[in-house]
Amino acid sequence: MTNRFAVILAAGQGTRMKSKLYKVLHPVCGKPMVEHVVDQIGKLKINKMVTIVGHGAELVKEKLEGKTAFALQENQLGTAHAVMQADEILADKDGITLVVCGDTPLIQAETMEALMRHHEEQNAKATILTAYTEKPEGYGRIIRNKQGFVERIVEHKDATEDERKVREINTGVFCFDNKALFQALSKVSNDNVQGEYYLPDVIEILKNEGEVVSAYQTENMDETLGVNDRIALSNAERIMKKRINEYHMRNGVSIIDPEQTYIGVDIIIGSDTVIYPGVQLSGQTIIGEDCIIGPNSEIKDCTINNGTVIQQSVAHNSAIGANVKIGPFAHIRPDSNISDDVKIGNFVEIKKAKFGKGSKASHLSYIGDAEVGSDVNIGCGSITVNYDGKNKYLTKIEDGVFVGCNSNLVAPVTVGKNAYIAAGSTITKDVPGDALSIARARQVNKENYVNKLKHNQ
Repeated sequence: MTNRFAVILAAGQGTRMKSKLYKVLHPVCGKPMVEHVVDQIGKLKINKMVTIVGHGAELVKEKLEGKTAFALQENQLGTAHAVMQADEILADKDGITLVVCGDTPLIQAETMEALMRHHEEQNAKATILTAYTEKPEGYGRIIRNKQGFVERIVEHKDATEDERKVREINTGVFCFDNKALFQALSKVSNDNVQGEYYLPDVIEILKNEGEVVSAYQTENMDETLGVNDRIALSNAERIMKKRINEYHMRNGVSIIDPEQTYIGVDIIIGSDTVIYPGVQLSGQTIIGEDCIIGPNSEIKDCTINNGTVIQQSVAHNSAIGANVKIGPFAHIRPDSNISDDVKIGNFVEIKKAKFGKGSKASHLSYIGDAEVGSDVNIGCGSITVNYDGKNKYLTKIEDGVFVGCNSNLVAPVTVGKNAYIAAGSTITKDVPGDALSIARARQVNKENYVNKLKHNQ
């Protein structure tokens, strides 16, 4: 099988974004643009992938670590100059090389695979990915000869009136014979207004040498969208969101209002789950079957098992079991582990806590740095007092405990199995199993006290 290589152009600073963030790191549906490109290329049978980095190189390397090799373009002198930076890694190798821009987050593996297959079938030295558009203004036009091969690429400003009528445009994605590419790169001139080395000049060099230059037209112009400013970034987000939501709906997920639902690219959702408007799912979230994710819920980096219902709540970096009821207006903070059949009710906050099967915290509670056993009931307004101003401490509530309303459990403390905590108690010492603990002042009624107050006025 022919060796396959890929070069991703990701060195441009992106001044039109008007941002401190390196252009290709701007996210689309929660993932940096360049990572979308790298992940799609990663689905192909590629022997070596090289990402050309420049400004902000360390941040890009951090995001793509382990997925690609890197080459540095210290001075941005054009697209051909960028590809030249991969010379030491690729120049002496036999095979074909895919060249893709890192600011094209919508490009898909299937399209790049079709481009490379077409390149091999045509026995070409270079193949251009093209697209058809009714609005070709500003794009380079693809001029083909009678045999269907590419005669030349003509930039809009240089095109004749007839050439401007051509609707097939250059997308900026190429496939080359690897050795022919690097030999031609050495012949590219920077004799132009910008003083830069342009990759499309390789096409003209190969054509003048009598080599076959082919083109493969993608059916979807949207895939080739290059993001150069915030408007294009917004368009890419819209298209990607639609693609993701349609994928899940085809796989048995009900999305009530796709236009108002935001699902990250790596999210997994089981069939017969219902997603309501305003939901945001991001990170490495996995949702099981038959779940309901209620309006305006935000879920990031969580696993959620079958049959769970989350209503208008926030959950981050936590594991949530099956048939759990969360919300409305609950907050599941990182490192929480919630077992099956648990109820976390309205205005309850959970942080770095374990909840055993069947336990409940139904209203207005804070449970942080805690281990809660099975079948525990935590009454309204009860909290674990986990912080002394310097350190955090653990609260352990064993199986079957009943915590009365408005109780404070001052950590470190353990409440034994099947114990009861009287409402309004502040517990500072361990409670034995099966005990009733009352930690509050005895009630005193001062009769006729109000009349005395009135008399003194």
